Amino acid sequence: MICELIIILTNIFIKSGNMCDTFVALGNSTEDGSVIFGKNSDRPNNEVQLITHSPKMKHSKGEMLRCTHLSIPQAKETAEIILSQPWWMWGAEMGVNEFNVVIGNEAVYSLEPLRNVGLLGMDLLRLGLERSKNAKDATHTIINLLEEFGQGGGCAHNDSSWLYHNSFLIADPKDAYVLETADKWWIAEKVRDVRSISNGFSISGKGDFRREGIIQHAIDMGYCKDDDSFDFASSFSGMHVSNILSPHSRAGKSALLLENNKNKITPALMMDFLREHDAGICMHGSFESTGSQVSHLCKGTSSIHWFTGSALPCLSLYKPFIFPLEGQLVYKSGPYKSIIPEWYWCQHHEKIKFIDDHDRYVKELYNYQNKMIRMVNQAISANNNLINTTNINRLKELNLKAWEISRKMIA
Repeated sequence: MICELIIILTNIFIKSGNMCDTFVALGNSTEDGSVIFGKNSDRPNNEVQLITHSPKMKHSKGEMLRCTHLSIPQAKETAEIILSQPWWMWGAEMGVNEFNVVIGNEAVYSLEPLRNVGLLGMDLLRLGLERSKNAKDATHTIINLLEEFGQGGGCAHNDSSWLYHNSFLIADPKDAYVLETADKWWIAEKVRDVRSISNGFSISGKGDFRREGIIQHAIDMGYCKDDDSFDFASSFSGMHVSNILSPHSRAGKSALLLENNKNKITPALMMDFLREHDAGICMHGSFESTGSQVSHLCKGTSSIHWFTGSALPCLSLYKPFIFPLEGQLVYKSGPYKSIIPEWYWCQHHEKIKFIDDHDRYVKELYNYQNKMIRMVNQAISANNNLINTTNINRLKELNLKAWEISRKMIA
């Protein structure tokens, strides 16, 4: 029976195609002692993903919040947030709040049931950002909401059949955590130096903390024989999960990039990781990298959050953002009822769909990529000169300049 379930789940995973990669390097592994986070969001290639903003807000007692598929009680106060948000949903693929908490999520599949009603993993991500002041708080916020309301619902626009569970990488300027879920069951691990997650369970053994009763549940369901044989990744996926990953897989390549560059990792290098093509971290095709984020989380100084707001990081310029958001170009948070062709994402996508053809347009593609790389390096150089300043207005100027350059690139 378990073997049959594994085959069914594998077929679902292959059919769904959803793939993402999320990275983090703590201060003991970066060049300047900061925490650096990065993620590519891989979604259907025609799904618009916007850089959106929601301000800090206070809410009335008893107010209800409509998430993508489910309404829940609203919090008394919510933080200011920046999101990389698929246009049609309330939640987001990745984002950051005013306290410099960042979260990225991944689709995962397990032996636990998939549900038609619940909070999307993307909803849980946004809720974690709106209601938390550090990474540990955000981890527990997501856990509490998961246990109370569950996860579920269609994960694509007008497609209720695309269902999956979620894993999360949650970080702030000091700490980071990996949280992996299977229906309402969960396990978490504190990051020690560098860490990445892709689209499979990665927490082996019993993790650092877990939902009470999870081991007994696994035994009762036949996922493992006893306490000693419990291994979350293998037990809940129904297949052996090795600690040794192929360097040709996205998960293996992600881990290798981080491990091989310890003490050298910078925001620019993290952007390079997210443009990697050998293993497909920068994904092209019917599913592709429709948005990307790199966050430079600094203690005691301004943190910079870089978003593409466009598909394919290899053909995109990262735009920097800093809190507070006034004076920077950003869209109001969704969901939206329909796609607006004037959105930058749409205009950029129209441009690159013609030049992202390596056989017919190789020369134009080469010229575009070289132009983009020069502009990225120019922007990063400017950021390095500004990162230690206390002049927020000077930092905001870089945001407007990046948007100006981005629009020139697609003119």
